[in-house]
Order: sequence, then C-alpha cells, then structure tokens
Amino acid sequence: MITNNYKMAGRVIEVNSLYDAVHGYCAGYRTDEAPDFSVTVSQGDIDFERQRSENGEDFSPGYLEELAVYRKIAEKMPEYDTILFHGSVIAVDGIGYLFTAKSGTGKSTHTRLWRELFGERAVMVNDDKPLLNIRETVTAYGTPYDGKHRLSCNTAVPLKAVCVLTRAPENHIEPITKAQAYAMLVQQAYRPTDVSALQRTITLIDKLADAVNLYRLGCNMDISAAQTAYNGMNDVNI
Repeated sequence: MITNNYKMAGRVIEVNSLYDAVHGYCAGYRTDEAPDFSVTVSQGDIDFERQRSENGEDFSPGYLEELAVYRKIAEKMPEYDTILFHGSVIAVDGIGYLFTAKSGTGKSTHTRLWRELFGERAVMVNDDKPLLNIRETVTAYGTPYDGKHRLSCNTAVPLKAVCVLTRAPENHIEPITKAQAYAMLVQQAYRPTDVSALQRTITLIDKLADAVNLYRLGCNMDISAAQTAYNGMNDVNI
C-alpha cells in the first residue's frame, strides 16, 4: 500500500492505494496533518469502477483507482456536513457561483466566458466535482477532481448561488423556487450507497436549497451570457 494524507474541504484524509497515480493527482492537497478518516482501495474497488466506466473504455488501473478514492471520500463526507456536487464553481471577487446542468449542456464553456469577462477578478474553484460544506451558509471547495480540463485551485469560497444552466438563443435569467430546483439538486449531488449517509445527504441538499439563491439561466455561448448571469445574480440593472 502507498499512503499519504490530503486535506479537502477542511478534512484530512489518509489515502491508502495500490498505485501511485492518485498521489500525483492529489499532490496539491498533500498535508502532514493527522487524518480525520482514512480510505483504502482494494482491487475489488478498481474492478467496480471499471464496470461502471462508459462505453467499455479500457482505463488504466491507476485512473480507476483515482475514481475509487474520490467515491470513498464522497461516501464519508456527509458525516462532516459536506457533499460532492456535479457542477462548475467560479468565484468573482471572492464570492462563489455554482453552475449545474446535465452533462454536455455547457457548464465549462459558460464559466470560461466568466473568466474572459472578469479576468483576474475570476478564480476557477472547481470545474466538475467540488465539495460543498453546508451549514447555515455554504462553502465551496476546490478539489483535485476537476474535470478533463483540470481547472481548479485549492481554495474555499462562500457560495452565493446555484444556477441551473440551459441552452437558449437569447440570454435570460430568473430566480427559481426550491421546488423548481430540487430535482436537479438531488440529481447532481453524489448519493451515497450507505443508507445513513444517503439520509444525511438529502438533509444537506435541503439545507443547500435554503441557504443559497437559486436561478435558471438560459444562455447562448456569447460572452454576454456571462454578463447576464452575473447581473441577474447580483441584482445589477443595466
């Protein structure tokens, strides 16, 4: 076994792996602090990830182990009021905005437009699978599991809003209710296999919907879509 400690979402995790790939992948989160919990990957865990892989792709054991490690972390995190969420989090002036949608809708493209529009004011927190700590307020954390473009940083920002992204010929944004957003929030959150962790996750999703502002954005791929989204989530009238 290869063992190192990593700090994600304020928790230190001891990772015990068969291969060294995950330790290179998570190197930016390495710490010498004592662990809050540990995860250990077996060959069976790697085989499970291979069975789940799309289109029968022949992924390397090291890559599949990376997935297995994060799955085990996500299973444990609800104990610490934290969930894995599928979305793209960008921060402007230190405030986070999370865009979520079905795969292929254009989350990464949209947050790229934010980076083009706001320049150095914008920081890519995590482009794919951030961790959200949900209490009275919500904090979004960067993780090394940040999508095919590897866009993230090891940081934490207060999350102001969750925005459901849709394609549209004309840009428009409107607030939505908890009821309107709830199905998407549940779909995009990682749902643990452990029953108690799943129950805790549902409770945290409910708190997430109450703690942040919720929006639906219809957008095209023009940079004006970023301005529309930012203005709408900050009550800016032009």
